[in-house]
Amino acid sequence: MATRQLQTPFDGRWAGGRARLLANIEARLEAERERIGLWLPVAFGAGIAAWFALPAAAHWIGLLLSLGGGLLAGLLIGWQRRLGRMLAIGCAVMALGLLLVWVRATWVAAPVLAQPITTEFSMRVERVEPLPARGQVRILARPQHRADMPPRLRLTLRSEQAAGLAGGELVAVRARLMPPPPASLPGGYDFARRAWFDGIGAVGTVLGDVARASGAAESTPPLRMRLSGHIQQQVEGSAGGIAAALVTGDQGAISEADSEAMRRSGLAHLLSISGLHVTAVVGFTMFLLIRLLALSPRLALRGVVLTAAAGGAALAGVGYTWLSGAEVPTIRSCVAALLVLAAFLLGREALTLRLVAAGALIVLVWRPEALAGPSFQLSFAAVTAIIALHESPRMRRFLERRDERWIVHAGRGVAGLLITGFVVEIALAPIALFHFHKAGLYGALANVVAIPLTTFVIMPAEALALLFDSVGLGAPFWWVAEKALALLILLAHGVADAPGAVATLPSFPPWGFALVVFGGLWLLLWRTSWRLAGLVPLVIGVAALLVQPRPDILVTGDGRHIAVAVPGGSYALLRDRAGDFIRDSLSEAAGIDTPLVALADLEHVTCNRDFCRWRQGEGDTGRVILASRGRDRIDGADMAEACAAADVVISDRWLPRECVARWLTIDRDSLAETGGLALYLGEEPRAITSLNAGDAHPWRRPRQVSGNDEAVPTGVLAR
Repeated sequence: MATRQLQTPFDGRWAGGRARLLANIEARLEAERERIGLWLPVAFGAGIAAWFALPAAAHWIGLLLSLGGGLLAGLLIGWQRRLGRMLAIGCAVMALGLLLVWVRATWVAAPVLAQPITTEFSMRVERVEPLPARGQVRILARPQHRADMPPRLRLTLRSEQAAGLAGGELVAVRARLMPPPPASLPGGYDFARRAWFDGIGAVGTVLGDVARASGAAESTPPLRMRLSGHIQQQVEGSAGGIAAALVTGDQGAISEADSEAMRRSGLAHLLSISGLHVTAVVGFTMFLLIRLLALSPRLALRGVVLTAAAGGAALAGVGYTWLSGAEVPTIRSCVAALLVLAAFLLGREALTLRLVAAGALIVLVWRPEALAGPSFQLSFAAVTAIIALHESPRMRRFLERRDERWIVHAGRGVAGLLITGFVVEIALAPIALFHFHKAGLYGALANVVAIPLTTFVIMPAEALALLFDSVGLGAPFWWVAEKALALLILLAHGVADAPGAVATLPSFPPWGFALVVFGGLWLLLWRTSWRLAGLVPLVIGVAALLVQPRPDILVTGDGRHIAVAVPGGSYALLRDRAGDFIRDSLSEAAGIDTPLVALADLEHVTCNRDFCRWRQGEGDTGRVILASRGRDRIDGADMAEACAAADVVISDRWLPRECVARWLTIDRDSLAETGGLALYLGEEPRAITSLNAGDAHPWRRPRQVSGNDEAVPTGVLAR
């Protein structure tokens, strides 16, 4: 008996739709086959970022298992399909990134000081970093014969205390030490994380004189320090500090005012040795060697001039990287320069996104923790944006050589530089807003002048000055460099002081920042029309930033400093004697660029010797705030009524049990768990903390040492 199907099967339609979807994706990946490899460092970095974002080992293991499932899913799709290979390899590479940074964090583990102490000890100086603009010297040192102390310290001394101090010297000091501080406010700079990977277990200040070991010979400072000192002798003041920064990366002699002007004007990248500087050194060296070697007919006819010049330029780039301290941007730029030279010799196109991807992968394998820092993000975002822009057909057509008048050609070049600057500013703005809560708006215009001035005037003049100083004839070149540096500083201040030079916004939600980064990469790395899909996460992430409200109250991690929103968009400070660092940190977290006023001077605030009381907000949503500012002990019974009448009580000391606010009571005990706070007092008040209670990263729960073990002899120093 014949049978027939009585109804239409649903699985057939689903299977047909799935097949069409896979075929469509395969076709798009086939069209983008040359760009798929660019996502390898993205996947590797995503694994590293996930380790930093997820709080504990259970989450890391869970993600590894999920990535294992993704790898199997890719294999089920089929290794012969691009989608299957991309999914399997991407999950595997992401898992490798997570495992690498986890192993790295475990490998560098070192004990951390448990609590602030003042103690005497002898130490071996590792590195000396002069900060003449502040009148200070910063050193890295290793304590000797003190098992109760961390193996590495970062100490600050006054310049007169550290006179003649050099690396390798054995000295004895009395110092005030404290554990590396975490972020003092939500979204702030977490020094504890960086200190962990640098092996620093305590930071502090040296008190009194530095005792030198008897019979210690005067040591010779390292080449980098001697070169910085020589440059600062030739060019005085902050201009000399910038000149030294361009050669050695040492920014210690740049005044705070000039440094802030460079940041606000979008020119701070000139102070951090990166692509611009390494390119100038490598390009200048290669140009000079080609001209010199071509003078020999024998070398020119044998065709070795280009090879020899490239080799010399490579050595110059590596030497410059070593001399400048081998920071992440410099290493990335050096790797890129070496790859460019190799491409030249092989006859391949040099400046491509593959080069950027290779450089990023090398840096992440060498230092995976660099991904979390702004230096890595800003550096690679800028280079990726520049190359992606200049690879686009429209930009190539606009900049291609043509028969036209020189003034039109020059104008086209300036326009190209402006367009590049604007694209770079757009690419860097989310990163700057996420890390610093501010971004320069006129950087593209300032860089049109600053980059040619630095590349073609300042750096060549410095190089020639240092070369001719060997025979005592460098003065004319130093004069040129000094005048050009003065012009650069004038430009920085002029742009920084212009109205609206800086855009400030409050904390960027991490998930919003992740969406912006993913959307930006999708736009930059793909070529075909589906890259426009990156606009969706990009717009959502930017919208999350724009709708982010400013906090009503900011409380630092120690509870001493409180910034309160006041009508008009400004903020008021509880303790108006706070230093510049605290003021800057609070202003950045609040997303403002105006001075902080004194809270006690406001009409609606009532203050006495011990407390300030005010209503935050208007109408039914207003909250009564009680904040302590005194140091005297107050009986709990006396505080009970005042605390009960307040919605929020904030104190930097321990509060008695009788002090209970209607919504939130903040004191030393609670701050130890939460860290700094950002309070939003609306109809449904909420608090954002800088410390997560479930965070189990190694720098949050390190092995601790006391630093005050009386069994350790400290009377005989510098032995």
